[in-house]
Amino acid sequence: MCNNVVMVHRLRSLCRLQRIQGHMMSTQVEAEVLLEKVGRAGVITINRPKVLNALNLPMIRQIYPQLKKWENDKETEIVIIKGAGGKAFCAGGDIRAVTEAGKAGDPLAEDFFREEYILNNAIGACKKPYIALIDGITMGGGVGLSVHGRFRVASEKTLFAMPETAIGLFPDVGGGYFLPRLRGKLGLFLALTGFRLKGRDVQRAGVATHFVESKKIPDLEKELVDLKSPSAEDVSRVLESYQNQSSLDSEKPFVLDKHMSDIDRLFSGSSVEGIVQNLKADGSEFANKQAETLARMSPTSLKITFKQLQAGAALSLPDVLVMEYRLSQACMRGCDFYEGVRAVLVDKDQSPKWNPSTLEEVSEQTMEQCFSSLGEKDLTF
Repeated sequence: MCNNVVMVHRLRSLCRLQRIQGHMMSTQVEAEVLLEKVGRAGVITINRPKVLNALNLPMIRQIYPQLKKWENDKETEIVIIKGAGGKAFCAGGDIRAVTEAGKAGDPLAEDFFREEYILNNAIGACKKPYIALIDGITMGGGVGLSVHGRFRVASEKTLFAMPETAIGLFPDVGGGYFLPRLRGKLGLFLALTGFRLKGRDVQRAGVATHFVESKKIPDLEKELVDLKSPSAEDVSRVLESYQNQSSLDSEKPFVLDKHMSDIDRLFSGSSVEGIVQNLKADGSEFANKQAETLARMSPTSLKITFKQLQAGAALSLPDVLVMEYRLSQACMRGCDFYEGVRAVLVDKDQSPKWNPSTLEEVSEQTMEQCFSSLGEKDLTF
């Protein structure tokens, strides 16, 4: 009898161990991107919820060829991209991996930006309706996966920002294209300060095309997938109907409404120094707050960003991405990016030591070097 009890216990322990091992193995091999064909839709799910769906190079290398394949496939009418886990669409690129690579002179620091920008351009040029469900945190690399597509659906859970100047980078992934095309000086304001937009305001700013309540998004996705040979107009009609059913926060004004004329006035300087002067001279609570924010950012990043948006306003998306690739490699050669990542993401002491530490010390020559051609290493499509 005793022996039987011992055997049962051992068997149970063994089963439990196998279950645990099986679970560990299944979590280890869980795909970081799910690529599925559902009806006549190609569906991309960014599947790294534990790290807020941060985008890495292996994911880019899965998404790009699949997107091109679906674009040329007669059986695929639309492409939908979404994030798993309910918190984030994609909170950005895998910056830590890029930092380590940059320090070690590893080619990842070139490959990541090159292939990410090639994917951004493919999304912008996609001939099929491309629908990004940005239901959650959408920053940096996540903006690049969504903003150049034809349709961007925000929800009350959407949090949008381009916070790169705080880590010694610049709002890349085509930020030089879409930001200067927002109304007035709004794009420049968002780019320099990293200001966060939430929910319906993401659409009001022009970053999203539609607003749909988060709980309605699964139904919206099902309706899109069930469409028979949909045109862009059909997709638009479905999105409009869901938007019309979403009245959440509709009575609240745009968060920057009362500041838009101030933003247009204060951020219309001919240089970053000019903008800072405007803010200090204005002296209002809003202006002081923005001046304080800019004082914390990398001076080199601020100057790069200002010039990037100025140039980008008159360029096509591919040309902007060629420019941004040059800038990304300039940041990899510099020191502010590594220092910014250390202060914000690694040590989290939030006190980066920028070099140079003032706007005045960032020379015109430095700027020219950042924007100059990389010759045969330039980005090509």
